[in-house]
Amino acid sequence: MSTVNVGISDLNIAFSPDVLATYALGSCVGICLYDADKKLAGLAHIMLPWSKDSANPSDNMMRYADTGITELISRMCAKGTSVSRLTAKIAGGAQMFATNSAVFNIGERNVEAVKKVLAAYKIPIIAEQTGSNFGRTVFFYSDTGIMEIRAATKETVRI
Repeated sequence: MSTVNVGISDLNIAFSPDVLATYALGSCVGICLYDADKKLAGLAHIMLPWSKDSANPSDNMMRYADTGITELISRMCAKGTSVSRLTAKIAGGAQMFATNSAVFNIGERNVEAVKKVLAAYKIPIIAEQTGSNFGRTVFFYSDTGIMEIRAATKETVRI
């Protein structure tokens, strides 16, 4: 078993028994997609909701919920899954800074965008830990589909 690290604005896939890991999910959202039959796991670490908001045409499209999730699905389908077999688990989307403005609550906007994109693909979200005001690290186990969420001041959660 090896650990495949997924950076910020990055994504990757892994087959059993490998583990996908991403760190420093503050307002970012980690999207874990899983095909239980093939034991194929995918993880995207998105920073922002919508690629249409980018002013830079050469921007990293893995940074956005819409284009990052689409790319993750594409890579997983290239390895033999189909969208109809995928389930999702999500974590992150925290409000890391105190503000009363919805404009600045990027975490909430990220979660909303992720949910809209997954709904468009008809991929059910079967578990989530989103919101609040703390950062998270995620480990996603390709052999079981378990998402392990660690946070500095919280108990480890396995969903």
